[in-house]
Amino acid sequence: MAAVTAGYALFSRRLSTTVVSGPMVFAGFGVAIGPVGLDLLDLTHDSGSVLTLVEAALTLVLVTDAMTVRRRDLRVGGFLPGRLLGIGLPLTIGAGWLLAWPLLPGLTAWELALAGTILAPTDAALGKTAVSSPRVPPLVRSGLNVESGLNDGMALPFFVLFLAALPGTHASEEGVAGVFWRALVVSTALGLAVGGVGGWLLRWSRERGWSSRDWRQMFVLAVAAGSYTLAVVVDGSGFIAAWVAGFAFGASQQRTREAEAAGAPAGGRHTADLAEQLAELLASLSFLVFGAVLLGPALEHLDWRILTYAVLSLTVVRMLPVALSLAGSRLALPTVAYIGWFGPRGLASVVFGLLVVEEHVPGDQLLGRVIAVTVALSILLHGLSAVVLAERYGAWHKKAAAARPQLREGAPEEEAAGPSATAR
Repeated sequence: MAAVTAGYALFSRRLSTTVVSGPMVFAGFGVAIGPVGLDLLDLTHDSGSVLTLVEAALTLVLVTDAMTVRRRDLRVGGFLPGRLLGIGLPLTIGAGWLLAWPLLPGLTAWELALAGTILAPTDAALGKTAVSSPRVPPLVRSGLNVESGLNDGMALPFFVLFLAALPGTHASEEGVAGVFWRALVVSTALGLAVGGVGGWLLRWSRERGWSSRDWRQMFVLAVAAGSYTLAVVVDGSGFIAAWVAGFAFGASQQRTREAEAAGAPAGGRHTADLAEQLAELLASLSFLVFGAVLLGPALEHLDWRILTYAVLSLTVVRMLPVALSLAGSRLALPTVAYIGWFGPRGLASVVFGLLVVEEHVPGDQLLGRVIAVTVALSILLHGLSAVVLAERYGAWHKKAAAARPQLREGAPEEEAAGPSATAR
């Protein structure tokens, strides 16, 4: 793990100019160190450390994604993530559930529902250029980023309840009603309390000049760990608590972030930097683990049903709900297609899949293989297509915006920003 991380760090800037993404590198080396390669990492013997790593990664990602959602992103073009999350996400879960029925025989209805839920959240990191290229209109970039940052948290209640409905799992012993109370109600309340109070205390300390910049960044890690742990102690969902805590913490810091964005001096900047960098490191290592313990074994048992479901999950199951959710939005067909394609599956799917395998549900092996192959295809296809499609879509948008000034997607960023932005 140390060697792969150090090696990628040495060539990271060079690789960023190619189609080779970080998840490709880490997942590929993961296969090499897993049971089908050097056999240095195996889920049977290393499940404790593996789960600790991926759960920590997802917790930090949930917190940082939630706390960095800005009101401005929701005010300007907020209809896009609103439609994708409010309409597209439930439709994606339902489509994945129904499509799994004929293609994954032997799984129960709740296991099929889990397959649809686990493979519904998206991960913008797998196609970073698609959501960061300045050629892509800000409306689309912001919409995809907000969707990716929030849909893993919004999929959590479905995942928790479907897992509780499966007989034989730890959650099923308490029943769906008990899980609903502890995982959704109690965990949400704890997340609100930790994030809200923590954010208020940090603002109070910053205004008096009592806290240093470095330790304010440490404070974010404490909020993430505290919210997760408190929820786990009461048998709730640490992930839901962490996600809600991120929202509450971010809302309490809204004025500071707006002041920073406007160029006003603030007591400390980039409070979430350390948490975001640590989340990125742990997420990269999670892809290494994914390649070793899920992808490698899955490739040994690959069949046409699994491959077909994986392909359809990345296309029909994603793109059709997106098209339906954006009906009547006045967005052009190329924009709808672009948004529909860039719904890569990543860290959240990996963590949910490992949790299902750890629960030893009857269909865990088949579920694990489906998740592994789908995420692997997403890493490959979305990574390879991000640069090319961002350029082509950006070129189309520039021509379309010139011909139609009232285009819903808006003017190209360099034109919309004006000369003062270039000077800055």
